[in-house]
Amino acid sequence: MLQKFILYIFVAISIISCNSTNNSENEMTTEDMTPDLNISLAQWSLHKSYFGDLGNDWAAFGRMLMESPDSLLRGDIDPANFPTLAATYGINTIELVNTFYFGKAENMDYWSEFKKTCDASGVKVGLIMCDALGDLGNADPEARQKAVENHYKWVDVAQYLGAMTIRVNAAGQGTAEEVAANAVDGLKKLGAYGATKGINIVVENHGGYSSDGSWLAGVMQKVGMDNVGTLPDFGNFCIERAADFSCAKEYDRYKGIAELMPFAKGVSAKTNVFDENGNEANMDYARIIKIVKDSGFKGNIGIEYEGNDLSEDAGIKATKALLDKVLSEI
Repeated sequence: MLQKFILYIFVAISIISCNSTNNSENEMTTEDMTPDLNISLAQWSLHKSYFGDLGNDWAAFGRMLMESPDSLLRGDIDPANFPTLAATYGINTIELVNTFYFGKAENMDYWSEFKKTCDASGVKVGLIMCDALGDLGNADPEARQKAVENHYKWVDVAQYLGAMTIRVNAAGQGTAEEVAANAVDGLKKLGAYGATKGINIVVENHGGYSSDGSWLAGVMQKVGMDNVGTLPDFGNFCIERAADFSCAKEYDRYKGIAELMPFAKGVSAKTNVFDENGNEANMDYARIIKIVKDSGFKGNIGIEYEGNDLSEDAGIKATKALLDKVLSEI
């Protein structure tokens, strides 16, 4: 997520499992008819519609997020209506982004109404993506602990909404080894709190060291907790960026996805550009979905359109069409 990654850098204070059972051919239950791979919708696909035209001053964005988060919502649609909007795409699971609700984390009246909207729309919350809460791999133990505690309120919101997961970032300062050690500590502490609420903590490959599949897989191995895992994003494998923010060093996406899938509790189906046949122009979706399926993963594949050539509405529809096509062929 380019925009989310930029936001995460400058702020610097800073999906649900659908299991099927193997019964005999003569015993079909409702659970048997539930698909192993369910298409969900990541709210970031609509970030332009929520934020409107904010320009490119991400430092100012970060300040406003802390001081007056609702003032950033200058777009044409209201985040409160996301469940209803998602249902119009034929989608039954949504993935929230905390920056659209940044000032409402502890407003239970708001979440009570949001939950009613979900129920009325036939939509459930799969996960909440959390940014701008501090670095879980911070080198300073006190700052790291503060970052851990900043996530607690979103774990609580996830539990209230019936979600199973929050997505976090494993960022920090120092060498790869130092950040890994600190991230393991932060994730273990947050994972322990999540476990008391029945909530998973997942890390996305989201720039820097975390976009190195082997690095993030190593962190997961060292954390070693059942409720701490990954959210492999198909497009976020840029490890290093140049001064103009173009990618200077990129990790092999297919290798990275394969390394992260053993720990996955959801996946993020990033799209940016489509060719004339409706395929993602920069990646082989059939190859990626095969990796996902071969890993034994069962759960949500979250649509996350982040391109500029299509409108957000058209991009969501194109991504869903692509996923439907690939899933039907595998």
